[in-house]
Amino acid sequence: MGIRTNILLRVYLAFGLILLFAAAVLFQLCRVQIVQGEKWKAMSRSLTTRMRNVEAARGNIFSVDGSLLATSVPEYELRMDMLAGGIEDEKIFDDKVDSLSRKLSGFFGDKSAREYSRLLRDARKEKSRYHLLKRRVTYTQLKTVRTFPIFNMGKYKGGLIAVQQNKRIMPFRSLAARTIGYKNANVKNGVGLEGAYAEFIDGESGKRLERRMAGGVWMPVNDDFEIAPKDGADIISTIDINMQDLVQNALEKQLIITKADHGTAILMEVATGEVRAVANYSRMPDGSFKEKFNYAIAGNQDPGSTFKLASYMALLEDHKVDTNTMVNTGDYPIPGHRIKDSHGSIGRVTVKKAFEKSSNAAVAYLVNTSYKDNQSAFTDHLYNWHLNEKMHLQIPGEAQPVVKNPSNRSWNKNMTLPQMAYGYEMQLTPLKMLSFYNAVANNGKMVTPVFVKEIRRLGNTVERFQSRVINEKICSDVTLKKMQEMLEGVVLEGSGREYVYNPLYKIAGKTGTAQVADANKGYKAKKQYQASFCGYFPADHPKYSLIVVINDPKNGYYAASVAGPAFREIADKIYAGDMALNQSPTHLVGNTTLPKFKKGNLVALKKVYQKLNVKPLYASASLSGIDTSNGIAFEENKYKTGTVPDVTGMGLSDALFALGNAGYKVSVKGSGTVTTQSVTGGSLIPKGSKIKIELQ
Repeated sequence: MGIRTNILLRVYLAFGLILLFAAAVLFQLCRVQIVQGEKWKAMSRSLTTRMRNVEAARGNIFSVDGSLLATSVPEYELRMDMLAGGIEDEKIFDDKVDSLSRKLSGFFGDKSAREYSRLLRDARKEKSRYHLLKRRVTYTQLKTVRTFPIFNMGKYKGGLIAVQQNKRIMPFRSLAARTIGYKNANVKNGVGLEGAYAEFIDGESGKRLERRMAGGVWMPVNDDFEIAPKDGADIISTIDINMQDLVQNALEKQLIITKADHGTAILMEVATGEVRAVANYSRMPDGSFKEKFNYAIAGNQDPGSTFKLASYMALLEDHKVDTNTMVNTGDYPIPGHRIKDSHGSIGRVTVKKAFEKSSNAAVAYLVNTSYKDNQSAFTDHLYNWHLNEKMHLQIPGEAQPVVKNPSNRSWNKNMTLPQMAYGYEMQLTPLKMLSFYNAVANNGKMVTPVFVKEIRRLGNTVERFQSRVINEKICSDVTLKKMQEMLEGVVLEGSGREYVYNPLYKIAGKTGTAQVADANKGYKAKKQYQASFCGYFPADHPKYSLIVVINDPKNGYYAASVAGPAFREIADKIYAGDMALNQSPTHLVGNTTLPKFKKGNLVALKKVYQKLNVKPLYASASLSGIDTSNGIAFEENKYKTGTVPDVTGMGLSDALFALGNAGYKVSVKGSGTVTTQSVTGGSLIPKGSKIKIELQ
């Protein structure tokens, strides 16, 4: 009895343990399914499917003349589902795979037909659902591939899978390459316009559902996006592609001739500050030149004699000298150093002549003796002109200017001031120097350079940009006039005449030769030079400012012969190609004594003639035998569409008519006829901009 009871107890106990274990398993199953169900389902889905970001097509970058500088084009990765519906039957696949292989081989030319056939058959055996056929296929190629055997059975039956990607291309290749820039995973903020305006150009990424295949490959579940990407906005730059081309060619040619290490050239529109062209070239190991570094905005160096513009402006503004003040040239001793003129003394000459001939000794003496008791009075001018500050450009990489003052620890009271006078002991970029010369051309108004005019989305303007005024008036009109005459004198009679002068139009500018310090070894370790020419044209009504800088030339180093020819070539071609600058005057026959008027309201003008009983005579050089005895000949001046009319010399009514018809807002000061306008005639500025005119 006892034994039997003991056995029963053990059976009941075992049965109870089984029930308890079953209950525990059931509880855990309920917990996993109900409480943690979503967690495990999500984990399961993550192992088999995922949502992948799909990059949007980046916006285009256009030149100011509408040329496409950078764009995104679709590029495809071709894959194949070897078990697609149309080729499930082995016989169908075997019958057509060789034909497909021959087509692929003939079209792409990268593998033989036999190799393609073997690869496709192997993929079929492995039951690959996402077999890679070809990368970097264009849309045109894709359209052809879709006509090949098997693939022509349709999207689902043929098994062809085209995965779109976007490729960034520059249609003009190297033109303005460094200014356009790039953006990739290796560069955090990008370079040039591509980097600076990435938030607009990039667009918004989309979403695509993908499924994990054998071998860890992810395949799109659908052809369509779950969330479609939003394409980026377009950037309208200030670059003119034709001007860019000729600037790059002229710079590269001169770099080759002078066997230089690197160089830069920048062309800017005077009134608007819009940069029409910027070229940066570095010599490669094989002797060719490529754009690898933006010297225009990041190449900080001693400017040399181009800085004399600032030195003489300060002297004239403070009435320390006048243009006819006499000064010695040749050499000027200072403690520990003797400042010499590289071409030797030209004797005792006027300040104007010393500037035109670029005497280092003369300007060092004038600045040092004029400001020796109050040295900060000189540097205060430089700081008031904001030469020590960044210009906060629209593209990244601008170098911080270095302009000393007496409070700096490195300031030497005996040497720094006279050496600053001719462009040493400071660091300025070529674009910074150009902006100062541009201010002289722009009647004293200093503006920031502009690289981007507009941002557009779907053809609609999102944002417009204009230059910011750095300094409304850098000096008095009296000083400004004298400096303009001195800059013209450099080309007419001074150091720039041989290589820059052109009898057909006026050029104003200044040569600059500077010895470049070799890192920490100073100027004596290895003699390297920087040659530059900075100026503007046409000097009598400036439209463009230009700087050419050539570094470490081996064939000569004087600025006039090294940088001058490139400046002259660029200026000549710009002048010849600009309709607003290069219009042949109309020759009138007969009575050519005209009433004083320009292109205003022509209808109103004719009514005035009629009221005065004056017969208007339309005369041209192409006509002959015209009776001019009782008529007044007049011509209608033509202006290039989209440019600012030149209204100087007009009365108020005609000026308002011309500017208003061109789409600009006008503010008026004074009475009489127009003597000045805030934006030079022929300039390209957006419609709706405000133009100030002064009448006397």
